[in-house]
Amino acid sequence: QLQASGGGLVQAGGSLRLSCEASGRTFSNYVMGWFRRAPGKEREFVAAITWLSLTYVADSVKGRFTISRLNVKKTVWLQMNSLKPEDTAVYYCAARRQYYNSSYSDDYDYWGQGTQVTVSS
Repeated sequence: QLQASGGGLVQAGGSLRLSCEASGRTFSNYVMGWFRRAPGKEREFVAAITWLSLTYVADSVKGRFTISRLNVKKTVWLQMNSLKPEDTAVYYCAARRQYYNSSYSDDYDYWGQGTQVTVSS
C-alpha cells in the first residue's frame, strides 16, 4: 500500500528525490514519515509531515532534506540535497493514523518496502 521509489547511487554533494505513493486506502489525513536504516545500525527517523503539511525533520538532515506531500496524488516526497556518505541507507516511508507527527517508528502503522540510497565519497 506504500510504494517507495527514487533511490540510487549519487556522489557526495548530489541530490535525490524519493517518492512514496499510497494505494488501497486514503492516507490523506495520516501523518507520513520517512525513516532509514544504514548497514549495522538501528532504524532512524528522518522526517514526517502531517496532513496539513506541518513538518518535523531530524537534526541530522535539517537544512538538507525537505519533506512534502500532495494529498490528492497520495504522494509524499523527500528531497535530499547535499548528500553525504553517512546518508547511505535503505529509506522507508511509513504512515501513521494520527494527526500529529512522531519520530518513533513504533507509532507508525503502515510501511513501504524501502528504497536504497548510496552516496559515494
